[in-house]
Amino acid sequence: MNKEQLHRYISESTGNESNICQIYAIKDGDVAYEYCRNGFKTLDAMNVNSVTKGIMALLAGIALDKGCIGSVDQKVMDFFPDYSVKRGEKTIYDVTIRHLLTMTAPYKGKSEPWKKVCTSEDWTLAILDHLGGRKGITGEFRYATLGIQILAGIIERATGEKCIDFANKNLFEPLGLPKRILHGDSSKEDQFDFFMNKNPRKYEWYSDPQGSVTAGWGLCMSAKDMAVIGALVLDDGLCNGKRILSKEYLKEMLGPHLKLGERFGFMNYGYLWYKPYDDREVYAAIGDSGNIIYANKEEKISVGITGTFKPRIFDRVEFIEQKVLPAI
Repeated sequence: MNKEQLHRYISESTGNESNICQIYAIKDGDVAYEYCRNGFKTLDAMNVNSVTKGIMALLAGIALDKGCIGSVDQKVMDFFPDYSVKRGEKTIYDVTIRHLLTMTAPYKGKSEPWKKVCTSEDWTLAILDHLGGRKGITGEFRYATLGIQILAGIIERATGEKCIDFANKNLFEPLGLPKRILHGDSSKEDQFDFFMNKNPRKYEWYSDPQGSVTAGWGLCMSAKDMAVIGALVLDDGLCNGKRILSKEYLKEMLGPHLKLGERFGFMNYGYLWYKPYDDREVYAAIGDSGNIIYANKEEKISVGITGTFKPRIFDRVEFIEQKVLPAI
């Protein structure tokens, strides 16, 4: 498939690829491909949903490298000495940063308390109320978008900076990417619009009333931004010869640490990043609506794809490998 055929395939798609807005690829440090549609330009940004989690994993690594966090095995409650633990709750004291990063942290209840957390004044403290439970630490994978909010709180308390400032200073700006600004509103109506609106957004990051970023979703990036992040992963934490993140942490981050089930395509899981194949050096930060950072160490190529809201699209790895890579 060449580039013209790929463009035609996407433009004529009525299925999974119909919501694609941007594709950007970097190979061996050079721009290999860029494509925009649906009114988007290369530098436009959009909510990349759970790709945000992959960025949080990078920020946790930077905080570790700087010594702000002791280790991934440090207890979560070390960072919240002022938090009042519920009477009878013991498990919460055993939860570590590693549990958050691998999605093996335990939570009370069967579902995430979206309404409670997203209407509270402090989303980090609100989700802490949900952490723990009677079953203890089981090592079971439990995908919890709201749980990653705790990681943002840890980074803020460990570094003494707002997470967005830490991200701008230590990740986005050193990579030559635009600074992010706080979105600034968190009403129910605004949250709905943030997910559903199909127009380009500012370089912003959704936030709670305290000015803390939403750690599990809500970061706005372009496909170019994501490809640059992917290139950082491929270059073992270096950008133009400058060390952004340690090679040792990246190796740990990419894992694998867990083997996931059918719901997640039997992929492996690292620290909020996926390893789709057991025997290949391919990694991805994946979000709803097909938003993805794809990093292929074998081919030395990174790909970013953005897509407007469309339900039941999760994994674009197959599309990238079957359609995009051959065109490049």
